[in-house]
Amino acid sequence: MELTYWWILPLAAAAVAVSTLLYLRRRRPVLTRAIAHGDRLTGLPEYRHALRRYRVRLVLAALLAGLFLAAAAITAARPAQRSTEQPEIRNRDIVLCLDVSGSMTSTDAALAAVFKDLAKEFDGERIGMVIFDSSSVQLFPLTDDYDYAEEQLTQAEKALADGAGSFFDGTWNGEGSSLIGDGLASCVQSFPDTAGNGVTAEDTKRSRSVVLATDNFVSGASIFSLSEAGALAAGKNVKVHALNPSDMDYGDDSGQPGAQLKATAEATGGTYSTLDSPDAVPRIVRQVQETEATAYLSAPRSVVADAPAWPLGVALLAGLGMLVLGRRLDR
Repeated sequence: MELTYWWILPLAAAAVAVSTLLYLRRRRPVLTRAIAHGDRLTGLPEYRHALRRYRVRLVLAALLAGLFLAAAAITAARPAQRSTEQPEIRNRDIVLCLDVSGSMTSTDAALAAVFKDLAKEFDGERIGMVIFDSSSVQLFPLTDDYDYAEEQLTQAEKALADGAGSFFDGTWNGEGSSLIGDGLASCVQSFPDTAGNGVTAEDTKRSRSVVLATDNFVSGASIFSLSEAGALAAGKNVKVHALNPSDMDYGDDSGQPGAQLKATAEATGGTYSTLDSPDAVPRIVRQVQETEATAYLSAPRSVVADAPAWPLGVALLAGLGMLVLGRRLDR
């Protein structure tokens, strides 16, 4: 244990010493009167017993008063307990990667609503959001400013529910529609490059997940194929969790849209889910939140915690003892 304001103790001792000296100097002599045959009274056993008991109580009262003052001074000096801890931190980076073509808006709106609610519960996570159609737009980068993220997700939810507005500007700059490979590659590039400059050790330890909402119905030629984008994700240790609202494959051919999306997601160590109803979105996203986290020990740090319990307890007991003795002395 250590005292934060240790200098209070010598000041308190000096104050008690000065007060005692002033009291002794200003104390007036007690006026007494002679009583005839007083020795008869003082010689009684009952008197001697009462006097002895009175003196013992005075000594106890003085000791309790000193103990009370000492405990109060120690409490005022703010006793503290110093310890070293190395807490476990569970952090994750999550990028919402939303295909905003016409067939996906209802699912995207449900995802934005779920993540808006989850942002209120996040602690240490960073969240970002990218939308794409024929081209990609980063709505906001990875951030742990949850008020800002919630504001952006609220705007996204409203725009996706309405299906119109400036929210979609920049997503139609390419040729074609639903260029899934290019969209996924853009989402993967939203994470800090592990080999780049300015990347902290914490960045390399954080879990990385992409929640990709798409039906994988591609219209047009993209720079990255879906498998190439998946390989890019795997190379950056990014897990892709694909949400497919339709899962409309025509046969068991591995080249079908749903089969391709499933193979790509699972190749990164991620998951593939079909959505029977919008209510399935919160369940799936919460599963990702519960399972996708990297646990690591943070740097050791010194923790100082106030420890006033025992001096306050001593002061309380001493004060109660003084009250009890004071009543008995009055008798």
